[in-house]
Amino acid sequence: MSDIQATIQEHVNSHAVVLYMKGNPSFPQCGFSGAAAKMLAACDLSNDDFLAVDVLMNPDIREGIKAFANWPTIPQLYIKGQFVGGADIMREMYQSGDLKTQLDAALGR
Repeated sequence: MSDIQATIQEHVNSHAVVLYMKGNPSFPQCGFSGAAAKMLAACDLSNDDFLAVDVLMNPDIREGIKAFANWPTIPQLYIKGQFVGGADIMREMYQSGDLKTQLDAALGR
């Protein structure tokens, strides 16, 4: 496992919720990342409830995360160490209520 893959594995193993995104929740740098952050906020998560990793700050993570989940796009959401999906999957889960249910369970709510 490469150093970047090990770093990503450590992120997803040590935080209940991890969002790899372009920018950060306060200043997203793409519409999909902004939508993902807004969905987490709409599920009652504060920025302290999850790890947001700005892939624009580290090109190795930006490329490494795509290989990690075999998923070509960013944002990427992980809950309890499991890859959930990108913005479109998050939107479907949000609309069905499943996203909030999974987030609440992961955070012990």
